[in-house]
Amino acid sequence: QVQLLESGGGSVQAGGSLRLSCGASGGGSNAYCLGWFRQVPGEGRVGVATIDSDGRPWYTDAVKGRFTVSPDNPPKTLYLQMNDLKSEDTAMYYCAALLCQYSQAPTARSASYWGQGTQVTVSS
Repeated sequence: QVQLLESGGGSVQAGGSLRLSCGASGGGSNAYCLGWFRQVPGEGRVGVATIDSDGRPWYTDAVKGRFTVSPDNPPKTLYLQMNDLKSEDTAMYYCAALLCQYSQAPTARSASYWGQGTQVTVSS
């Protein structure tokens, strides 16, 4: 069982920055790669950024050049630095633990565990 705890969401004006953190705990956490997904009302969760077991990051096109994902260990942690935020980045952000084979092409179905989510609101 893996537990994921996110922090760092909030409200910011367009062009601002936020940093999200995800801490993983539980005996099985090292068997998974961590990633960030986001969800807006009425839509499914989509992958934002992940990192694989070799430390290679993956980003969805919409955030490339603005978001940076970085790991830390121990404890197993994943950060998401979000710069130059735009109103379209407004969403609930979820940390996910997924099998590392899916980390370079993440989908919501490939996630094995989810955090509770943290809201990011960007006002224009």
